[in-house]
Amino acid sequence: MKTRFLILLAMTVSLVGFSQKTEIKAADKALKSGNAAAAKTSLEGAASLIDGADVKMQAQYYSILGNANVSLSDFEGAIEAFNKVIAIEEASGKQKYTTDATQKMTQMTSELVNAAVEDNNNKKFTEGADKLYMAYKLSPKDTVYLYYAASSAVNGGPDNYDQAIKFYNELKDINYDGSETKYTAVNVASGEVESMDKTSRDLYVKAGTHKDPKEEVTPSKKAEIVKNIALIYQEQGKNDEALAAYEDAIANNPDDVNLVLNKANLYYSMGDKEKFKELMSQASSIAPDNPDLLYNIGVINMEQGNLEEARAAYNKALEIDPNYVNAQLNLSTSYVNEGNGLIDEMNTLGTSRADTARYDELKSKKDDLFLEGAKILEGALIKNPDNEGILSQLKNIYGALGDNENFMRIKKLMGE
Repeated sequence: MKTRFLILLAMTVSLVGFSQKTEIKAADKALKSGNAAAAKTSLEGAASLIDGADVKMQAQYYSILGNANVSLSDFEGAIEAFNKVIAIEEASGKQKYTTDATQKMTQMTSELVNAAVEDNNNKKFTEGADKLYMAYKLSPKDTVYLYYAASSAVNGGPDNYDQAIKFYNELKDINYDGSETKYTAVNVASGEVESMDKTSRDLYVKAGTHKDPKEEVTPSKKAEIVKNIALIYQEQGKNDEALAAYEDAIANNPDDVNLVLNKANLYYSMGDKEKFKELMSQASSIAPDNPDLLYNIGVINMEQGNLEEARAAYNKALEIDPNYVNAQLNLSTSYVNEGNGLIDEMNTLGTSRADTARYDELKSKKDDLFLEGAKILEGALIKNPDNEGILSQLKNIYGALGDNENFMRIKKLMGE
């Protein structure tokens, strides 16, 4: 009786194995006929017992599942299945299906990246980010896909910020650098600078078709990543997380003045003006002769309503770079804004003698401020006669002053 039971058990195991083979065979047949959905349905019958099957059957099962998922555009399912194929065969030392799995994953990576580019061009940033992240999962060595996934998520706006934070933190965890060496040479025939890989560049130079070989190392993206993490937290109103991210960023990039400026601006928005001033002073000491830094200090001060501090910064920037157009425009704007700030009081005044006197006083002050703004731009116009920003702002100032002669002169310069 005991012997009979053992025989029956052996027959049961054999029948189960036979059933799995039948279902896998049916799935393979369905897939080859182009019916991926039917292939997956057939595989479902073998799914519960496949982990107990022999290595060859497991690898075949996951190979068919992976290919069926590819046909059904289930990329995540395909990735999972193909990775199992590779892991199973790597452990067993037999690689019947690994080559196909690897090739399919490479093909999927290319398709996902191309589809992500199209999504981003069509402003479908969420979909693009998802595809780029899957491409990274398919090819972890291509960490640039993760970087692009984070950028795509940021472009998707506030609803995607949590996803962007996840990707940026993952970039931090893998110590992503993002810098690369670009190899260039001048094409002798066309005279144009061309980029290429080092081997090709060296061969072309040796052959004489190219000259002036150069190498350029692009900057690391580490600072950008930690800065973006802080900025996203700041946008989300998570000030504590943002400050911690800025601390981390500055610790790793102590000479990045923009990080200090962003941190200062956050403190200002939190009402801590003393910390704001301390950090602004720190930024100035880091790069005292950097016109861009001084310009940014001017922008932040102007945003906070500190017009005198803003003007001082813009003027320092112009001392270093007298032709800094944006500094000239903003310096002019600071006077125009101050003048505009007087209009509200002017509009509240009545017709009494005292109100009339006050109105005339405020109007004269406003006009003087507008004229100061115009004077700055007239100086800028000498070296930038075609700058639309300068011309447009000048036209608006002269229009507000009622100076028709100068208004028409600027309109003529603008071709209107």
